[in-house]
Amino acid sequence: MTLEEIRGQENTMESADRVQSAGAALEELLVAAKKQDYLTVGVYESAKIMNVDPDCVAFCVLATDEEYECDIALQIHFTLIQAFCFDNDINVVRVNDIERLADLVSTDETGEPKDAHCILVTSPSANPWKDPALDKLGLFCEESRSVYDWVPTITLPER
Repeated sequence: MTLEEIRGQENTMESADRVQSAGAALEELLVAAKKQDYLTVGVYESAKIMNVDPDCVAFCVLATDEEYECDIALQIHFTLIQAFCFDNDINVVRVNDIERLADLVSTDETGEPKDAHCILVTSPSANPWKDPALDKLGLFCEESRSVYDWVPTITLPER
């Protein structure tokens, strides 16, 4: 085995650990933000918040699965949301398990499941919310961008 092969294996293991750690941090963040009522769930609801008060957006999660990969309208919305996030220095990640994500953000008052394709973690501009999980995810996104992974994909931990 060459030195490059050994380093490649180490990097793969480190990368898997980073993604698992980020998944746990994302779950932590979503649960904490939900308790504080700092979540905006849904593509259209998120677009409204971004348009009205972009400074209150602290983090963005885009979710999809195989069923929605061919949904052109959803992909256009994702592209626009990503561009907005990049322009406003908002960290953004993708999650491939939309059902698990929807379980985390729960249902609305009518009992209907929410559209979990886009979730924003918001924070009041006047008194910014600090959370260790948000800091971990910010670092994860920064590290991902340093290796040209602009929208990293996170895997949520199994239940």
